[in-house]
Amino acid sequence: MIAIAHFLGLVLTTLFAATAAVVLDWIFLGAMFQLMRPATARATRTSPAGTQAKGYAFGSELVQGTRTLARQFGAAAVRR
Repeated sequence: MIAIAHFLGLVLTTLFAATAAVVLDWIFLGAMFQLMRPATARATRTSPAGTQAKGYAFGSELVQGTRTLARQFGAAAVRR
């Protein structure tokens, strides 16, 4: 009887640890995409004369790579 109780404790502890690992992984994945979000957008600023001036723009390969990663691993990929 005691061996069954110990085994049950081991199973419950393992399930708790696995659940915590999945939840933390999901949180970190969401935080990673929040941090990557500025790399996908091209910011523009208006100059005082009213003309559009290029703001902070990232290289096209970085933007394309980030878009590709977001399409593969983002929230839309989970729904597919």
